[in-house]
Amino acid sequence: MESIVISRAREEDFDQIWPIFHQVVKTGDTYVYRPNITKDEAKKAWMPPTNYCYIAKCDNRIVGTYIIKANQPDLGSHIANASFMVDPNLHGKGIGKRLAKHALSEAKKLGFQAMQFNIVISTNVGAIKLWENFGFHIIGTIPKAFQHQEQGFVDAHIMYKELK
Repeated sequence: MESIVISRAREEDFDQIWPIFHQVVKTGDTYVYRPNITKDEAKKAWMPPTNYCYIAKCDNRIVGTYIIKANQPDLGSHIANASFMVDPNLHGKGIGKRLAKHALSEAKKLGFQAMQFNIVISTNVGAIKLWENFGFHIIGTIPKAFQHQEQGFVDAHIMYKELK
């Protein structure tokens, strides 16, 4: 997918983000959002004023999205947190890698000194491999931290990378 354009999302973009968000969370295997979250609840969670939301477009259609926010308030706000979603029908086409590269660059531009993922599900081996390829390290594992909808309670990793 060579013609991907990544840009800041506008409020009206959520109408195209929602189908991706819904497809990703309804399986209950990678995100902590409940599988039956409503569109309004999802928009409030994904696009509050404190988040920097981005979209990836191909042929004028949103194919992925990510957010960057401070991982903690105030004295912990120098570390970014981010979340990513790609249209499940387009996995394996390099969209996630493009979003990841863009997010790391944006986080630096926004002044963050590091990025941390607080809950990378241990069964999401694709995400773990992606982040390790971008220089993230597992700095901790929380036993049985996630209620996987098919596998029951599974571990979650905390992954971290300095942004130099």
